[in-house]
Amino acid sequence: MNLRRDVFQAIADPTRRAILLLLTASQSMTAGAIASNFDTARPTVSKHLQILTECELLEQEQNGREIHYHLNPQKIKEIADFIEPFRKYWDDRFNKLESIMKNYQSNK
Repeated sequence: MNLRRDVFQAIADPTRRAILLLLTASQSMTAGAIASNFDTARPTVSKHLQILTECELLEQEQNGREIHYHLNPQKIKEIADFIEPFRKYWDDRFNKLESIMKNYQSNK
């Protein structure tokens, strides 16, 4: 049974975020290679990979008997596009705060 998972619930888990960062650095890895970077049981890492694959953050590629995992750039871009307005909002707020603080310090 293939459940559709929410991408934001998937990236809420620190281990899954670590897997995404790991794959950003190395582009493509097997489940065993990914699991070797964590102090958890291999089935636990496999479950994380399953969740990331179900929400389409990762794609699988069969090479002989091995399955390699890599990022799905379109899905990562969708997340970035969703977050961008919030980033801009907070950048503007912090820039205004910085300006107020500079004015305050120069008026002292």
